[in-house]
Amino acid sequence: MVFRGTITDAPDFDPRVDAETLYNAMKGIGSDKETILDLITSWSNAQRQEVISAYKCSFGQDLIEDLKYELTGKFERLIVSLMRTPPYHDAKEIHDAVKGAGTNERCLIEILASRNNKQLQDMAAAYKDAYGRDIEEDIIKDTSGHFKKMLVVLLQGTRDESGVVDADLVQQDAEDLYAAGEEKWGTDEATFIMILGNRSVTHLRMVFDEYEKTAEMSIEDSIKSELSGDFERLMLAVVQCIRSIPMFFATRLYKSMKGLGTADNTLIRIMVSRSEMDMLDIRECFRLRYEKSLYNMINDDTSGDYKRTLLNLCGGDDDLAGEFFPEAAQIAYKMWELSAMTKVQLRPTVRPAPDFDPAADAQALRKAMKGFGTDEDAIIDIVARRSNAQRQEIRQSFKSLLGRDLMKDLKSELSKNLERLIIGLMLTPAEFNAKMMKKAMEVKYEWTQNI
Repeated sequence: MVFRGTITDAPDFDPRVDAETLYNAMKGIGSDKETILDLITSWSNAQRQEVISAYKCSFGQDLIEDLKYELTGKFERLIVSLMRTPPYHDAKEIHDAVKGAGTNERCLIEILASRNNKQLQDMAAAYKDAYGRDIEEDIIKDTSGHFKKMLVVLLQGTRDESGVVDADLVQQDAEDLYAAGEEKWGTDEATFIMILGNRSVTHLRMVFDEYEKTAEMSIEDSIKSELSGDFERLMLAVVQCIRSIPMFFATRLYKSMKGLGTADNTLIRIMVSRSEMDMLDIRECFRLRYEKSLYNMINDDTSGDYKRTLLNLCGGDDDLAGEFFPEAAQIAYKMWELSAMTKVQLRPTVRPAPDFDPAADAQALRKAMKGFGTDEDAIIDIVARRSNAQRQEIRQSFKSLLGRDLMKDLKSELSKNLERLIIGLMLTPAEFNAKMMKKAMEVKYEWTQNI
């Protein structure tokens, strides 16, 4: 897996020296919180474990207990969470979600829907070690119905991760899901649980495409109409994670901070757990979806040492580095990644339009942009239903018939996100690749100038 985190091993790392620095930062009246947060966010999780050992060897004290004593509130929860290994951090979150009166179902959903097999198995072992209890038994006692059954399936950590796809099984699963829901009165929840809980990520992405052709609606819309409550939320989270884990977490982060108040436990859990995995991808998804950087939203929504620590984990402000690639680039990359993983020939979704007339399309596009307001639906309908080669013919016809540059007209008439996507589609593959390379170099240059 390609590293896409923001926290890496600190260079020139010496756990004994750093343990002493931490000890001095907590010695006496008060504590040097700035030193504590700067040190801890500069180390990888593996390095933090070395510091914990060195601290005990040097001072005969438990570093985590000392941090709990010296720090308070949200800042203390965040720092202590960073000091736990990922399996023990997840185990603690699950334990807190099911202990006592009531259950934090959203925490259970977030963790169990997003972790891979090894992460789930390591978490179960950590839970047993930390609490002397079986995680599955505790979850079963605290949940019920189909929600419980799906959680138990996910908890096994046995999802197919081979990357091999059987085209016939893809079609069969899509048909079985349709037959289990939209095609019948009532819902066969067991079929949804079996397929969504066990099939590989690559396989399910293809199933979702086939399902949409069969049902004429997305799998998400079907789940919303067929299921309800926590079970519905869990199955939607599974689908979202199958499609894109970074986008799932970007959405969770946004919801944790929007409106009045902040869901600090959710914010802490995600920032801690993803900082060494895919925080860069989460930041990209966040900015694409919400047109605002994650860094700025954290900056606006939190304060003090707590904010500074979160911003260190975030790793940078994307609003300072120029715009990210348009959504079309993200889609193209995911399609390439999918083909590389599966060794299955992809079936394109955009083909040459029959009865194609570039002159008529050019006139229709001009009409959609002429006068007061812009008919964005008409533009989308034309551009998305033509192959790239046909789009180039439309560009030429637009120029020869109307004496205008289609690309300039589109840029001036369309709104920000739609403009980026439509322009990306109108470029030739060579132009698109060149534009992306130029953007990447500009981002890198601006970033180095801000160091």
